[in-house]
Amino acid sequence: MMTCNELYQEALSRAGLKRTDPGVFDISCFMEKVLGISRFQLPIRGNDPVPTEKEQEFFVLFFRWQSGEPLQYILGSWEFYGLPFFVGPGVLIPRQDTETLAEEALHYLKGRQDPLAADVCSGSGCLACTIALKCQGASVYALELSSQALPYLQKNVDALKADVKILQGDAFFPPELPPLDLVVCNPPYLSRPEMETLDDLVKWEPEMALSGGTDGYDFYRSLPSVWGKLLKPGGALMFETGYQQGQKVKKILEENGFIKTRLVQDAAGIERVAIGIKSL
Repeated sequence: MMTCNELYQEALSRAGLKRTDPGVFDISCFMEKVLGISRFQLPIRGNDPVPTEKEQEFFVLFFRWQSGEPLQYILGSWEFYGLPFFVGPGVLIPRQDTETLAEEALHYLKGRQDPLAADVCSGSGCLACTIALKCQGASVYALELSSQALPYLQKNVDALKADVKILQGDAFFPPELPPLDLVVCNPPYLSRPEMETLDDLVKWEPEMALSGGTDGYDFYRSLPSVWGKLLKPGGALMFETGYQQGQKVKKILEENGFIKTRLVQDAAGIERVAIGIKSL
């Protein structure tokens, strides 16, 4: 029977990793998921024996990882804005970049009485649930088309007990909704050339959550007009934007009659969120 230290070293050896390599974090995540031992506890609990069934469970995860599957899918969940979200094949993995959009949404809704919001292209529901849970009195509609993503969305809403109503539908054809204070959307925004040069890890994620058409702007061009009609006067439409897309998306919002348009940078200094306000 292996000890925790021996299992850890065996995994590093098989992966060809040194203790300072980035992949060591992933190995540590598998240790924590299977054995409940974090990398910080390993020096203390390194001599603990590993039951054979736990060793086998660990290597099932390890071999999936070696095949190139994303860490988040293997773990089955990932954190977004301090909340845990179930993820897996068929749903976009929540990213730290998108927390900028969540932050702007919460800032905008703060102090509003029982605000009503919609999260378009909701995926895992990370934005919808974050808004519903972090903004007092907020209710959120989460719109998602994918039949593969919807079970994750439902599971997350149920697990977090968020005030989110799930709707299956096409973002280009909004359902009938009461007037909204806010619409947020992290749309597919990669261009066709970008889709052809995707990192191997990203290729595991659903194409329909990534591809924004030939130039990446299909959703940005179409959604402001149709979703703008559902906003209250003074309501906000907020998009996540890709690298170097911000200025063009801001212009599209202005061409659709939105005022007080602005761009917000993420932690890396990239223009990550485009915001427009519906005129009064």
